[in-house]
Amino acid sequence: MAEAKLIDGKACALGLRQRIAGGVAELVAATGLRPGLATVLVGEDAASQVYVKSKGRVAAELGMASFDHRLPADTSESELLALIATLNVDPAIHGILVQLPLPAHIDTAHVLLAIDPDKDVDGFHPINVGRLGSIAAGHPLDFPVPCTPLGCSMLLAEALGPLGGLNAVVIGRSTLVGRPVAQLLLRADCTVTIAHSRTRDLPALCRTADIAVVAIGKPEFVRGDWIKPGAAVIDVGINRLPADNGKSRLVGDVAFDEVAAVAGHLTPVPGGVGPMTVACLMYNTLQEARRTASLPFKAI
Repeated sequence: MAEAKLIDGKACALGLRQRIAGGVAELVAATGLRPGLATVLVGEDAASQVYVKSKGRVAAELGMASFDHRLPADTSESELLALIATLNVDPAIHGILVQLPLPAHIDTAHVLLAIDPDKDVDGFHPINVGRLGSIAAGHPLDFPVPCTPLGCSMLLAEALGPLGGLNAVVIGRSTLVGRPVAQLLLRADCTVTIAHSRTRDLPALCRTADIAVVAIGKPEFVRGDWIKPGAAVIDVGINRLPADNGKSRLVGDVAFDEVAAVAGHLTPVPGGVGPMTVACLMYNTLQEARRTASLPFKAI
């Protein structure tokens, strides 16, 4: 069997970003309203600083307004909640992203709950979690959906077309990836099984999957002999392992070379799901701006 066809997340994200830029330009021309994304970073975490900077840069490239809030690590929870309350009522802001993780003295659940659900472009607010959990098959996603799961579903649709009737196994039951991915696959009429650390005979279960989404946080955990020949595999994992040159190397949650020899489609790490996450954040921001302008939902 030929080696798996790589699902190019960079190319898919570029196409989505181009469509978003067109949507932004159309919205500005029609209404004068420019989508605005506010990012909030508390503390000096180096990785978080890089992520926030990249999100602001992409927003600007797409014609959006970017509002960057950097707060010291000793910012109190009440001070952070006060900033969020201000952003909630600011008409120039259509998306609010609070970069995680937050310092230990701040209750993350309190902060996420304080964000206006319509401006919750991460899709983590309980109201948006409930919206996704109750959506009927095929109905429009006219509310913020978690960005990484949304990106996974877009990559699968790009690679496979309609997903109806396919067996999907999601390895990982986190509220950030595993569960929302499963809900999106159900919406697409897949038959979905969520696997986790207590699942019995996980390799055998994986061999039944036409689609495997792996988000378990264990480097190279899924092996080639776990995969059904021709299956589509979405690897959400990002793990750093030591390399021979003394530096680190990035690997996913699947053993790439082994799985590539069996699967029909496979996302690389890096360059697979990651680029789609940022693009979907911008997608959610544009959709909220359109809603604010009383325009109907428009899939892009």
